[in-house]
Amino acid sequence: MTDSTRVYLDHAATTPMLPAAVAALTTQLARVGNASSLHASGRDARRVVEESRERIAAALGCRPGEVVFTSGGTEADNLAIKGIHWARSAADPRRTRILASSVEHHAVLDPLEWLSERGVDVELLPVDAQCRLDVATLRAAVERDPASVSLISVMWANNEIGTLQPISEVVALAKEHGIPVHTDAVQAVGAVPVDFAASGVDALTLTGHKVGGPFGVGALVLRRELTVTPILHGGGQERDVRSGTIDVPAIAGFAVAVEQSVKEQAANAARIAALRDDLVARVVAAVPDVEVSGRGAELLPGHAHLRFPGCEGDSLLMLLDARGVECSTGSACNAGVPQASHVLLAMGCTEAEARSSLRFTLGHTSTPADVDAVVEAIAAVVERARAASEARGAVGGW
Repeated sequence: MTDSTRVYLDHAATTPMLPAAVAALTTQLARVGNASSLHASGRDARRVVEESRERIAAALGCRPGEVVFTSGGTEADNLAIKGIHWARSAADPRRTRILASSVEHHAVLDPLEWLSERGVDVELLPVDAQCRLDVATLRAAVERDPASVSLISVMWANNEIGTLQPISEVVALAKEHGIPVHTDAVQAVGAVPVDFAASGVDALTLTGHKVGGPFGVGALVLRRELTVTPILHGGGQERDVRSGTIDVPAIAGFAVAVEQSVKEQAANAARIAALRDDLVARVVAAVPDVEVSGRGAELLPGHAHLRFPGCEGDSLLMLLDARGVECSTGSACNAGVPQASHVLLAMGCTEAEARSSLRFTLGHTSTPADVDAVVEAIAAVVERARAASEARGAVGGW
């Protein structure tokens, strides 16, 4: 089976590069010049970087100087979490607490765990059954001791369920107490409207491969007035916040992808959401006891998260893959690890319910034929997965 005959419905893990981004990347690959060099080739490379920075800033509603290039979303999240906390706790030793939602990506949760092991008081806040942050609990946590909070981190949209988080409410609460807010917007940029200045957040993470750009490049949009302690030290690139030789080709492709995905966001969202809704309705018709996660919540347009009682998600994924349909059981960063999703557990699912899930995520290359392929396969796949699960149970389980 060739790539052209496969159905790709895992855009939340990575989405195919846009042709314009490929062109921008490959054009720069043929050129030479370190953007920190002072000769003509270096100046040409620097011009590409700064023009790319301006394009990203215009697309995201921020100032060019607020765009700090990184190697991707994980580095940007680490820089935000560690860098902001370290700077604020150094300035005021009372700042010992970080608040975050319990459904953050591991690029946020793991640095928080690392800091917790080193004495930082990390509080993970609950979500409801639709994966939406409980703002009342956040308020209670803040108001218990506002002077001790160094940072609040809440993702713009959840990567597994697709639920949009109440960022405006989080920001309003944080501003009452002068607490900076970081948001991981990796899933949101290009999928829903994202305006850095209008949102009021202080730091925002995005990455190239989720918006049709290359792997290995991303950015932390960082309010100029906010002090951040670097986590990488070297040449002092990126306003002394993030050292490292600047990847000019990747940044050129990244900027084109951000610009195009934001420009086409509204039209793409309407088309993709219609496909997603059709997929969900037809899968429910084919498998009537399927459970749809996030019902009633405001979701990203391309996310469909479904739970199939009596099935193991890994079995469903492999059976669909054998039929040429590619999807996910959750975050790609945890693929292959036999454990229930922390997101679904936080939503109140049992471990069995959490393990029975599939995530279909649609994107700019998705078509009605992709939906047809899922619907054609799903009933037989679920029947076979249930029979396998029953057989395992009959001989004593795993």
